[in-house]
Amino acid sequence: QAQLEESGGGLVQPGGSLRLSCAMSGRTFSLRSMGWFRQAPGKEREFVSAIRWNDGTTIYEDSLKGRFTISRDMSREMVFLQMDNLQPEDTALYFCAGSQSEIYVMNVPYSRYFRDWGQGTQVTVSS
Repeated sequence: QAQLEESGGGLVQPGGSLRLSCAMSGRTFSLRSMGWFRQAPGKEREFVSAIRWNDGTTIYEDSLKGRFTISRDMSREMVFLQMDNLQPEDTALYFCAGSQSEIYVMNVPYSRYFRDWGQGTQVTVSS
C-alpha cells in the first residue's frame, strides 16, 4: 500500500489561489492514476480531478474545469493541484488518492477506483 501525504492547504480570500501537494511513498509502483477529492462539512466526498501517472492524461469534474489544474512530478513522486479563483464553496478537506486503475476505465463514482488515501488538507475560502 502507498502512503500519501497532502500539504498546502490554508485560509485564502475569495479569488485567491492555492497549490496543494501530495507526497507519495511506500508501494507506489502499482499506482496507475492519482486523484484529488474533496469533502465539505455535511456533504459527501466529491471527485475533483485525476491524472494518469505514465503520460499525464487528466480528467476533471466538469464544474471545476478551468480553475483547477492537476499535475505530477514523476521524479519526486508528487502530485499537485493548482486551484485558482477560489470561492467559498471550494471550502473543504482535500484528499489525495492513488489508484491501480487507468483513468480510461473510470466513471462515476470515481472514488471506488481509489484504494490509497491521504489524511487530507483543509482549504478554507473566506474573507
